Amino acid sequence: MSVVTEVSPDGQKLTISVRGRFDFGRHQEFREAYEKVDQKPESIVVDLKEATYLDSSALGMLLLLRDHAGGDSSDVRVVNSNSDVRKILAISNFDKLFDIS
Repeated sequence: MSVVTEVSPDGQKLTISVRGRFDFGRHQEFREAYEKVDQKPESIVVDLKEATYLDSSALGMLLLLRDHAGGDSSDVRVVNSNSDVRKILAISNFDKLFDIS
C-alpha cells in the first residue's frame, strides 16, 4: 500500500503516510484514507517522509483534504517532506495554507 492511515487511540489525530509517488494514481487511496475514518479527528498529519515525488494532482488532493477537514479552521499539517517536495509546496504557496515542517 502506498497510503497508510493511522488513528490515535483517542481518535483525535489522523496520520496519513504517503510512500513513493504522490500523484493522481494515489487519488482514490488518499481520499479513502480520510473519508472512511469513523470519527472526525481534531488534527490531521500528512507524513511525506517516504514520498519521492509530488505533482499538481497531489496539491489538489491536499486542498480537498483541507476542505474536508474544515477549511481555514482545520488543523492539517504536512510533515517530513524532503527538500524537493518542500520546494514545490513553497512555490505553490501551500505554506500559507498548511503547517509544513
